[in-house]
Amino acid sequence: MRQIVLDTETTGIDPKQGHRIIEIGCVELINRRLTGNTFHVYINPERLVEQEAIDVHGITNEYLMDKPVFRNVAHEFIDFIKGGQLVIHNAPFDVGFMDHEFAKLTGLAQNKTENMCTVLDTLDLARKMHPGQKNNLDALCRRYGIDNSHREKHGALLDAEILADVYLMMTGGQTDLNLSGKASGEGGVQTEVIRRLPSDRKPLKVVFATADELEQHESRLDLVVEEGGSCLWRQ
Repeated sequence: MRQIVLDTETTGIDPKQGHRIIEIGCVELINRRLTGNTFHVYINPERLVEQEAIDVHGITNEYLMDKPVFRNVAHEFIDFIKGGQLVIHNAPFDVGFMDHEFAKLTGLAQNKTENMCTVLDTLDLARKMHPGQKNNLDALCRRYGIDNSHREKHGALLDAEILADVYLMMTGGQTDLNLSGKASGEGGVQTEVIRRLPSDRKPLKVVFATADELEQHESRLDLVVEEGGSCLWRQ
């Protein structure tokens, strides 16, 4: 099963008012495992980004000036998501913007996200699992002990990576664990912190003592015994 955890950043909150996508971030899962395959792009929206949106994601108009417009990245984006299941937090928001962008494309005007992919809304899932509680991404990270301390502002790829961890924990999956740290969950309960380890990490190298090193070690133990000491290694 191929799933694509997706997030977008935009110029504002409503595509009906002409707002556009300025960033897309996707993380691929196959059979509930992170593959390391991602799609990430910044987009020139051909309009100004509202200051309220900049305050949220920190992406300025100046930064987007030399970025490609949506029509120049659309086919690569569609190729990445087509046929998979999109996993999105508050899916109607992102899908609404995606459909708005697709409608502007020559030859794709009749196409919609639902014709390319199925969609799983993790916000809807979280509300069913945790009724009456906060279910934004930060709240879910606290609830499931996921480290998001590096998330100072919203960013599409970073939020997609965090959502992938949240989704796997919500649905009984497992990510690589680093159990050296703990964080306080809801109600002050201590939970193990989850930090993603690099997927391309190499296995630990096992180094054995040489014959000369073993001989020196035994000589040191003999000296300890001669001085009246006790060697645990020889008990």
